[in-house]
Amino acid sequence: MYQQQKSRLTGIQKIAVLRANALGDFIFTLPALEALRSSYPEAEIVLLAKKWHQAFWHDRPGPVDRVVVVPPCAGVGEKETFQNDQEELERFFQAMRDEHFDLAIQLHGGGRYSNPFTHSLGARTTLGLKTPDAVALDRWVPYVYFQHEILRYLEVVSLVGATTTQLEPHVYVTPEDLQEAERVVPEQKKPLVILHPGAGDPRRRWAAERFAQVGDHLAALGMQVAVIGIGSEKATVESVLASMHTEALNLYEQLSLGGLAALFSRCRLVVSNDSGPVHLARAVGASTVGIYWCMNLVNSGPITSTGHRTCASFQMHCPVCGKDCMLEECEHQESFVNTVTLKEVLSAIHDLLEQ
Repeated sequence: MYQQQKSRLTGIQKIAVLRANALGDFIFTLPALEALRSSYPEAEIVLLAKKWHQAFWHDRPGPVDRVVVVPPCAGVGEKETFQNDQEELERFFQAMRDEHFDLAIQLHGGGRYSNPFTHSLGARTTLGLKTPDAVALDRWVPYVYFQHEILRYLEVVSLVGATTTQLEPHVYVTPEDLQEAERVVPEQKKPLVILHPGAGDPRRRWAAERFAQVGDHLAALGMQVAVIGIGSEKATVESVLASMHTEALNLYEQLSLGGLAALFSRCRLVVSNDSGPVHLARAVGASTVGIYWCMNLVNSGPITSTGHRTCASFQMHCPVCGKDCMLEECEHQESFVNTVTLKEVLSAIHDLLEQ
């Protein structure tokens, strides 16, 4: 049954939090982590996550005291079909049991794979989410897909009395971050705007030529335009730059995550698909225009509108085969957000700039 206890636990000295996935996914947990830090100020908060979390959180002020890297595990940071190294996992779990966690919190998903993982940590009390097919933790809330991610994780930690008045994620920018950003993009008189035309899922990518048109429009307003991307986004970044009629900075893989956070903090505006960078930009105080598929907007859109605007596509059927994507899967990867018009995005941009 749904566990509704909301009392604060006693004797909590060490808390493990499982969240071993991507950038945007982690940003959504920050208010919940801040709530834990505020409600359990004496406890050590240990994030069980990936190598990039460890690198990014090293010496960075915030709610996390330490990051332990989770080994590759099916359904927990890896695809469900991944073949686990059972000996490596058992060594990891033994090391975690030796930590003697008082509380282990699963903020990783519905729990089919992550709840057994959390039980294996050996904590005195477990807490998290649960789909109908997942084993229960000591205290849990049902995983309902259509809920904003930030509120989802705040609801979880509220079950152990952790609350906060801070709903917006916040990432601290360090002096080292600022120095890196200055080396790559020196301060100048022109306002800086950043375009991010990539996304992990190709179906969430707005057309590169439209990003180019946005870039030209902003350049005509007297702004310095930069285009960012990593990994498989290289061709997309190059396509935007090649389609522009004005010069823009190519920042493909030019900055670390911390350096990018610092550059975002200097921006007048960030225009991006629904992806990790746009969530990081918001977390360091940048104004953003985000391009979303309507269903993702429910879960991951901005929760305030003062500095942010969204443009949503309501394309529900695959543009290639016509299948209803809410009812069945198809193999096509064509964009679902190209129904968002250039006019809509430019209108959102001007709305923010005039504000």
